[in-house]
Amino acid sequence: MNQKTILTKSNLVSANPALEAAFYMVAAGTAFALVNIAMQAVTMRYGVASTSAAFWQYFVAMLCGVPWIVRTGFGVLKTENPGAHIVRVIFAAIGVQFWVAGLATVPIWQAIALIMTSPFFVTLGAGLLLGEKVGPSRWMATLAGFAGGMIILAPWSDSFTAVALLPVAAAVSWAATSLMTKRLTEDESSKTVTLYMLLLLTPINAGLAASSGGFAVSASMAFGLIAAAGLLTMVAQFLIVRAYATADAAYVQPFDHIKLPLNVLAGWIVFGFVPGGNMWLGSALIVSASIYIAHRESRQAVLEPA
Repeated sequence: MNQKTILTKSNLVSANPALEAAFYMVAAGTAFALVNIAMQAVTMRYGVASTSAAFWQYFVAMLCGVPWIVRTGFGVLKTENPGAHIVRVIFAAIGVQFWVAGLATVPIWQAIALIMTSPFFVTLGAGLLLGEKVGPSRWMATLAGFAGGMIILAPWSDSFTAVALLPVAAAVSWAATSLMTKRLTEDESSKTVTLYMLLLLTPINAGLAASSGGFAVSASMAFGLIAAAGLLTMVAQFLIVRAYATADAAYVQPFDHIKLPLNVLAGWIVFGFVPGGNMWLGSALIVSASIYIAHRESRQAVLEPA
């Protein structure tokens, strides 16, 4: 056999952009599953305040991003929209706080399924606030996604508590962040937008932690888990960027949903969380609707220039 025809697994991935993008997205989902389970262990088992855990997680992530910041240079910080950057990062920080607080109080499978409703809030905001044209089919998909979230929440059941809404609040906050990002990138480079996020998120998280009891992490094991979560947060973000840079969004997006079964598996192994039947039905609606919306947006992006 000719040596040139022999491909190792790594060569096979690099030779096929679609396979490479799928690999990046699955790897990102795996990293996020590890991040979520680590943060849930830190808050549930070790009793670290969610505000403190969120600060240290993203502080470590920022430190891991320092080489990129230095290489990029601070010249890209020139902006005509400083207020918009600050508002965007505030929304992101609020989303982080709601998310980590949610991980401290609800099973991981429920939290991850509900955070996946964020694209539907983006569609809602784009149609109602930004005046973008949203067709009937996308509205129907959005309603289907919200219906899936309601099935998972089951507010009509006796077991429902208000803390179950924390991941939904995080989804709303991150949807607002996405809408602000969309507006800012119309006038400014993605590097400028990303750099402001990295530099402003940590001081905002620090202020929230200081106003809610401080930065204390009592157990060394807890801090080790937070540090690992911060490192993996930066790795996961890098993998997502690589995935979308390698293949079309409509192709890549479905692989993002691998994080749902990965988080369910991690929650079962570490905490013994076993999701009920409502989770699978609700998640099926959420995943199907979000894939449809991503596909429609990708098609529209191709058709608009034409």
